[in-house]
Amino acid sequence: MFSRPIRILVVDDDPEFRHLLKENLHRAGNCRVITEKGASMGGWIARCPWHKPDVILLDIRMPKTNGLELLKILKTHHNTSDIPVIMLTAVDDDIIRSEAQSLRCADYIVKPIPTADLVERIEKILPPAPPAQEKEPTP
Repeated sequence: MFSRPIRILVVDDDPEFRHLLKENLHRAGNCRVITEKGASMGGWIARCPWHKPDVILLDIRMPKTNGLELLKILKTHHNTSDIPVIMLTAVDDDIIRSEAQSLRCADYIVKPIPTADLVERIEKILPPAPPAQEKEPTP
């Protein structure tokens, strides 16, 4: 279970993987998962101010879309540059890993990964929770 409620955006072209990952993360608890195909990411960025996730899980190889290109866009767009991005991919390649890290991905994980390990890795990169605001006493 996540230590606090979080929102996760999963960007992957495989609908079965998106569904499975969403179900597993929901079972882990204390999170809301939004899924998108890589090709629809541009529209999502436009909506981001209202749906800003705490973390993005991003695949690399997707038809019509390259995860590294999306990472570059996310890190240069003012609405999304501060969101931690974890590359979650089947691509186990040191050159691509290095390129992703140079584009400021927060972590690079090769699929498959047990859900408990993924939750732990996400927890490590999340910024601290904002302090709870105290309610003013009502007169």
